[in-house]
Parts: sequence; C-alpha cells; structure tokens
Amino acid sequence: MANEAEHETNAAREEASPLAEAELIILPVRQAVLFPGIILPLAIGRPASIAGAQEAARSQRMLGVVLQKDSSVEDPTPSQLHRVGTIAQILRYVTSPEGVHHVICRGTHRFRITEFVSGHPFLVGRIEEIGSAEVMTPEIEARLRLLRERAREAVQLLPNAPGEILAAIESIDSAAGLADFVAGVMDASTEEKQEVLEAIDVKDRLDKVLSLLTRRLQVLRLSKQIGDQTQQSLSSQQREHVLREQLRQIQKELGEGDDKTAEIAELRGAIEKAGLSEEAKEQALKELKRLERMPEAAAEYGMIRSYLDWLIDLPWSVLSPERIDIGEARRILDEDHYGLEKVKRRILEYLAVRKLNPDGKSPILCFVGPPGVGKTSLGQSIARTTGRKFARLSLGGVHDEAEIRGHRRTYIGALPGNIVQSIRKAGTRNPVLMLDEMDKLGAGFHGDPSSALLEVLDPEQNATFRDNYLGVAFDLSKVLFIGTANFLDNIPGPVRDRMEVIEIPGYVEEEKLQIAIRYLVPRQLAAAGLKSDQCEISEAALRLIIRSYTREAGVRNLERHIGAVCRHIAMRIAEGTTEGMRIEEQDVTEILGSPRFEREVAMRVNVAGVATGLAWTPVGGDILFVEATRAPGRGKLILTGQLGEVMKESAQAALSLVKGHAVELGIDPHLFEVSDLHIHVPAGAVPKDGPSAGVAMLVALVSLLTGRPARSDTAMTGEISLRGLVLPIGGVKEKVLAAAQAGITTVLLPARNRKDLEDVPERARKLVRFVWIEKMDELLAEALSDAKTQSHDQSASGEPAAASVKQAARSLSGRSTARGGRGRASS
Repeated sequence: MANEAEHETNAAREEASPLAEAELIILPVRQAVLFPGIILPLAIGRPASIAGAQEAARSQRMLGVVLQKDSSVEDPTPSQLHRVGTIAQILRYVTSPEGVHHVICRGTHRFRITEFVSGHPFLVGRIEEIGSAEVMTPEIEARLRLLRERAREAVQLLPNAPGEILAAIESIDSAAGLADFVAGVMDASTEEKQEVLEAIDVKDRLDKVLSLLTRRLQVLRLSKQIGDQTQQSLSSQQREHVLREQLRQIQKELGEGDDKTAEIAELRGAIEKAGLSEEAKEQALKELKRLERMPEAAAEYGMIRSYLDWLIDLPWSVLSPERIDIGEARRILDEDHYGLEKVKRRILEYLAVRKLNPDGKSPILCFVGPPGVGKTSLGQSIARTTGRKFARLSLGGVHDEAEIRGHRRTYIGALPGNIVQSIRKAGTRNPVLMLDEMDKLGAGFHGDPSSALLEVLDPEQNATFRDNYLGVAFDLSKVLFIGTANFLDNIPGPVRDRMEVIEIPGYVEEEKLQIAIRYLVPRQLAAAGLKSDQCEISEAALRLIIRSYTREAGVRNLERHIGAVCRHIAMRIAEGTTEGMRIEEQDVTEILGSPRFEREVAMRVNVAGVATGLAWTPVGGDILFVEATRAPGRGKLILTGQLGEVMKESAQAALSLVKGHAVELGIDPHLFEVSDLHIHVPAGAVPKDGPSAGVAMLVALVSLLTGRPARSDTAMTGEISLRGLVLPIGGVKEKVLAAAQAGITTVLLPARNRKDLEDVPERARKLVRFVWIEKMDELLAEALSDAKTQSHDQSASGEPAAASVKQAARSLSGRSTARGGRGRASS
C-alpha cells in the first residue's frame, strides 16, 4: 500500500508544474493549530496531504499548516479553510509500518493566503507573510509579566507537568513569542487557538491568551480545591466515587451537565411549572438543594426524588371546568336512576346553590341505604352532570390512620394517604371523591382512621389539610366529598355530624320491575353478547323473579338472576338449538330452579299464638314471626331464637302486661301458675335484638291464651310499655317496604311514628293500609280476629288436641329457610 501511494505521488509530482517563489504548499489539518516557535507532530492520511508533505520534504520547502473550518469534511475546498496559518519547517518525515505518515514540523511565522493556485495534486496558495512590530511599551510589559506569572502558576497546578515548559516560559523574553508559546501548549479549543493565531496585534494577542489562561487557571484551582476537599473526606467506602465526583464538579463549573445535572434542571423546571403553593414550593426547592448535594448512591437519594415527584404530580392549581345546567342535570339523573325523587331533588338543590354561589363551601353529602340501591352510581351521575372527574375511595376494612393521613417520610416505603393518592389519580383539585362504605371503618393499635376523616370532611378546615407524607398544606375545599354507608349508626358521631345524611330507601316491586326493564335487562344482554331480538323476558317473568327468587332492598341479586337467564339463552344460541327465546313465567323455574321464597304469611298465622312483626336489618327490612306456646309447668318463661338482651326484656314486659290485664282479656290467671310459656322467633340462626318486637310478642301471647289467631294480612311493630302504651321505633321506611314485598296489606304502627310516613315511597304507601296505635286495647282489636280456633278450645282445657298439633306442625314447617344468614336483625 505504501509503495503504491508513493508511486502515485511520484507520478503526480512529475506531472505537476513547478512552484513559484511566492507559492506555498498548503497542508489542511483538522484538530490542531500550529504556532510560531512550537514543534508539533502531525498525522497525515489524505492522499493530497501526503503528496504535498512529501513534495515539501523532498524539495526542502516550507509547508503552510492551515486549520480547516469543519473537521468532518474529508476533502476540504479552499473556501472551507481558514486564511491565516503558520509556515512550518519539516524536521522529520516518518512513515509507520501501518502506512500512516507523520510529519514533525516547527512553526516559524504567520502567513495569510491571498489566493489558491490550481494545477497541482495538492493545495498550493500564494501567500504573504505576517509580521508584527514588537515595541516594549509599559502596557505590553505589564501584560508580559502577568502572562508569565499566570503561566507559571498554571504549570505548577498541572499534575506531572514537564520541567522544560517552565524553563521555556522563564527564558522567552518576547511578548509575542511567549503568547504564542503559552497558546500552543495550553488546553483550549481549536477555535480559540485560531483566534489567537489570527490576532496580529501583540497587545490584542496577549489579551486573548490571558483571557484563555485565566479561565483555565480557575478550573485548575477549583480542581485542586475539589481534590483537596475530597481527599480529606475520603473513607474506605467512598474512594471508588472520587473520580466520578471530581468529574461532576468540574463539569458543573464548566457548564457541561451530566445526567444528574440534567435531572436536577428538569426537576427545577417541573417545580416552577407545577403551580405549587408558596409553602410547597419553598419545601420542594429546599429538598431539591439537598438532592443536588447528595451522591446518587446515597440511600436517601431515592426517597427525596420520590417525594419531589409526588409534590410535582399533585394538581395544585388544576381545576376541572365546572358545568352546571339544572335541566341537563335533571335529565342525566332521570336517565341513570329510576325513582329516588327525594334524593334527586336534593342533588339538584345542591347544584343550583353551586351555580348561584360558586365560591361557597360545598356540603358533605352522605348516602345511607341498603346495598344495591344505587349509592355509588349516584356519585358517578353527579360527576357526570357537573363535568368533574370521579374518584372512589373504599374505606371498608381501613383500620390504620396512616391510610387516610399518610406515613411520615422517616419510614421506609412511606406514601401519602389514600385521600392525596385519589386526588393525584383524578388529576384535578376539584373531583367528585366518593368515600365508600364509611360505616365499615375499623380501628386498631395504629390509630382511629375515622378521627383522621374529621379534618377531611370539615369545610372549615380542609382548605389546609396536611398529609403526614407531604408535610405541607393541600387545599381540599374544592373537592366534592360524597360518603356512602349501609348503616348510619356505625358511623362515629363527630364524623356523622359533619355530613348531610340523605337516606335512600329500598325499592318496592313496581320500582324493581321498571329498573329491570330499563337498566338491568339491557346491561345483562350486552354482557352475554345477546341482541334484543335474541332474548326477551316478559314482565310476568320479571315479577316472578322479583317475588320468588330475590328478597332484598336493592337490585343486585335481581340483576344476577337476570344475568343467569341471559346466559342460559346465550348457551342455547351458541349450541345452535335456537335462534332466540322469549322467557315467560313458566320458563323461569326451569332455568333458575325452584323458588327460594314463598308468601307464607297466611299459613303461618292460621293458628293461635303466632304474630307477624317487622324487623330492620343492615340490608333492608324484613318480616319477623313471633311464636308462642304453652306447656304444663310452673310459670316459667322460655325465650329462644338468638334474642338479644333488649328483646328478652321486651318479652318479659309483654308477659307482665298480659298477667296484669288477664281478667280484662278473658284469661284465667291460674294458667300462669301451672304453665310454662315458650316464645320463639325464627330463624333461630340469625341474631335479633331491639325493642320494636314488643307489640308482636304481646299479640302472640294474647292470641295463644285467648285462642284468637292474629290476622293473616296484618303485621305490626312498636315497643310496648308496662302501662300498655305503644311507643315509637325506628326503621319505619324499611319495615313498611318489607311488609309490602311480603304481601302484607295492613301495618300497625305507633301513632308517634306518623311523621316517618313521609319517608316511605308513595308506591309502597298505596299498597299498604296503615293503622296508628297508641294503646294496647287498640292494638289487640286490630291485630286479633274475633273467632276462636278449635285447637285453642281443646288445648286450653289441658287436653291434647291432635288436630291442633298437626296444624301447628304444618304451619311451623312452612317457613322458608332462605332468609337464614342475612345478618343481624333489629326488631
């Protein structure tokens, strides 16, 4: 390769025209600037450059070394070269075994290219030499001394600097020569060195070199200072980070950012754009300074970075545009929910107030009602009507205060509380935040989470809510909080006091039917992949499912059973046995099996000693049977059926009242001395408590002892006193709905509960006749039939009656066990 290149060069030399006296071979270089008086080795690889250098070496001519403007250009043209360069004398020309050509040259003086000459295999230019008259004026002398002093200091700061450099600095007397020497050996960019080379005036040249040297000297001083400080703080664990830390500090002073510098700059920009409060911004910048000074390998580095990410990501100043149109809101609520007129009216009232007074404090709404009545979906509808984001936070089973208020950052794995996390997830400072299952909050040794909710739910305090993790105040005053609960009494009093409670009643049969037709059937058809013409469920079939397969206040189980019907049809269609079906009443039993519930009220109360009461449960109301029987004994009262203490006391009070009025009621007082009375309340596996079964126990005892059976279409509730007064109770709405669903047509209620009738849905009020009771005689007159049963006449005389026993057994076995396991009942 070398021989071929040399052969080509010789051929080109023979063809080239001879050089004139004022012409000079030009050698373009990429990353080097040669100064007069400096010896510089150059590596040559381009053919034209090799030819020019060999010609200069052969003919012992001088060589013009010129810097090209763009180092990436492989074959530069004359326009891509600087016009000022250095005339160089070739001291040695070496060709390495690898074929690389080296030229060791020494700069003599500056020159300027006036024009380029063509006709040569290498660059040739006509030049004019540049000389400068050097007069040692005081200004030049002052700059010369300052340059020598600073050059001396720079050499001393350089590690392993050759001694010859310091000797050369001391020996050069010429100001121009010293400036060229210092610029040649100094670590500077090629552009900066080219500027010095083009500085013809000595004073200007000295100023440029002094400026470059001063900046380089500052870097060297700082590097030495960093090295000294680092050396003092070194330990055996830190030594491996020395070079990285030094490099980072040097790059920081030079403005050359590394990854961490870019990360810090990015975080600082994000903090400025996040719209933080003054307190939060001050805290964020303080933590950012700590992060900047901290090595990335430190254990606390990740914790601070996570904290800053949380502060930046929170929507401190992001508010969703609130859209309030009362007409549109009414349409959306009617579209999403059937019935619930009282609840819808209260929501529309809230929206109207928000529209007229946007800056007012938002009330905390709490929807209370049995499962499946639409509490959560109401919150979603409110978010939809107002155009806000919706977020849901389930509080069921939360037993740690830190889950609400967050953990302090001193703990490993600390996080903000669920309130702040939900706000961050919503991405706005004014979402609709639903606090679901508030009645199921727990308490443990980590604190009481319900107490942590006090600040969250107080409109006077939540503008400065302070999460333990954030450590700064966050404004929750724009958040629309909506709570849900099944049982209001389980919510702590202080929390309940901060909310406006809106009770959502259970649905009657007609409402369930409309909900099934409008919402449940279309939703389950879509879930099963069916079209409306492939599956049709008749109204009679839906009524059968409601009456005989579900007994609930809401519609969750109803939707499950409708889903089972739809899946059955989907299976038939997938098998190819049918293209579509219409489900009638007789098809329901085939698909869902035997009915789970029956209307057995008339059968249960055909015998004396059985009364129908009404009970409240966390999932809605229910009917409750009180059964009484008598056996030979010594006046003992037996109570069974998992009765609570209050209910047992009600039974004692009812028995004492019957004993006190035995003569008036036509009962032989001697019976209480020779008989044991047994009161049982099915289902026995369900715990029951409360005072409102007192009237039912009184009616059951009087029915047993007088032989007059209770009316089969009548149910009752109320507390009985020893004076024979019927006292008010709670849960009227749920109990009336349960009576209507069970086929009861007459309900006996305490007269002092008349005001609670407003809470009962109008559809239920139309199905039931209400009788208001104040005293015992009114109760017995309405509850007991006039005719005595034959079974009572035979059993009252102490003779066993086979017909009575058989009839009682049949009635007792008729009770459906489907209600077992529904939870604690409160009569």
